[in-house]
Amino acid sequence: MSAVLRIAREEWRLLRRDRVAVLGLTLLLLLTAVAAFTAWDQRHSADAQRSRHQAQVDHEFEAQPERHPHRMVHYGHFVFRPLNPLAAFDSGVDAYTGHTLYLEGHRQNSANFGDVRQSSLLLRFGQLTPAFVLQVLAPLLLIFIGHGSLARERESGTLRVLLAQGIAPRQIVAGKVLALSAVATLAMLPALLALLWIGLATTAPFSLAALLAAGYGLWLLIWALGIVALSAWFARARDALVALLALWVISVVLLPRLAPELATAALPLPTRFETDIAVTRDLASLGDSHNANDPYFAEFKKKVLAQYGVGRVEDLPVNYKGLLGMEGERLTSALFLRYATASFERQAAQLQWVDRFAWLSPVIALRRLSMAAAGTDLDNYRRFVEQAERHRYRLVQELNRLQAEKLSYASDRSSRDSRISAEHWQGMADFHYEAAAPREALRRAAPAAGVLLLWLAGLAAVLALAARRLGRITR
Repeated sequence: MSAVLRIAREEWRLLRRDRVAVLGLTLLLLLTAVAAFTAWDQRHSADAQRSRHQAQVDHEFEAQPERHPHRMVHYGHFVFRPLNPLAAFDSGVDAYTGHTLYLEGHRQNSANFGDVRQSSLLLRFGQLTPAFVLQVLAPLLLIFIGHGSLARERESGTLRVLLAQGIAPRQIVAGKVLALSAVATLAMLPALLALLWIGLATTAPFSLAALLAAGYGLWLLIWALGIVALSAWFARARDALVALLALWVISVVLLPRLAPELATAALPLPTRFETDIAVTRDLASLGDSHNANDPYFAEFKKKVLAQYGVGRVEDLPVNYKGLLGMEGERLTSALFLRYATASFERQAAQLQWVDRFAWLSPVIALRRLSMAAAGTDLDNYRRFVEQAERHRYRLVQELNRLQAEKLSYASDRSSRDSRISAEHWQGMADFHYEAAAPREALRRAAPAAGVLLLWLAGLAAVLALAARRLGRITR
């Protein structure tokens, strides 16, 4: 047996005798298992509830009686964001963004019913998911288990004995890293089993589940290298513990909370009130379709009459009011799209600003990778909102087209004759969300994975220097 394996085995023997370490690891394993079970159950219940609500509102839309098409425009429709299967592992921004959109004519509404707005402030610290346990609590356990791995040997004098027996410092360090990495692997076991279960029980892509496993494996290996390096650097285990706890507080708790606040201050988003005022002002500048003397729509009327070669709207082969509604919806939707795109681009710029802090706190890179793989990041939310907006536009324009083609201009003035058959509502409001391809998630996660690998390489270099220093000090 090599010296590295003998040292790792001895370290494991000491850990088995340490009741605090065994109890801490047992509690973490139980907590991870409970987090995986509860997160999966919550995700399954939420997805089933949203599917049920979607089926209900689809049925209610199709069950509407004979109506004027424009009344159906204002009746509106609801769409619910489906949950990615891997959201049970990392809920990401889902709790903050909302999941229900009300679609109606002339307006673009935001998603509502985010979990954070309906829960206590404790939810803002973090939801109990496998991702939260591995990101926040697992490094803390590794600190308490491994902070004295080398400092303890120096304090007791056994490090000189090991070196006198011809064991190289790098072998001692490698054995300690191997032992602590084995603890980290054991701590990840419930999460890995949860990922395996999700992969077998759902349609989650295997590549994304593997990416999550690899990302969290890198994260815990980074901590294993860092803990052993600091333990080699300090002469006393107590000093190494204090330094590691300070690093944990700064990198895992403080910086991930501070970075978004700094990004918001540097690139502030307009408030909802400010946006509403700006949209209302721009809508007024587009023109008023209800005003016959409005310059834009007066010109639009001339173009329509010239296109069909008639002199009055009453002589048009289609209902002019429907054409007017289609043109008005085209203008307003383009305006809503411009504001929504600007908002999302601003938020993307904020995220890029936050990414700079990943060089100080690798957990920021890990979270980007984790949310991208789990389908719970901002890009996936934007994908849902944009698909829902395109669906809203098609729905409203189809209803406007029905008004133009199924009702005459003369009958449109009469409430008795201005209804069309209810069969036209069948299947019109069905919304089908198309998830992003796995390769797109892998592409978005690649920069974050690169940052984690650079952190790993940097800490490996630091550990090599610490091993050399360890050999010089004990001579």
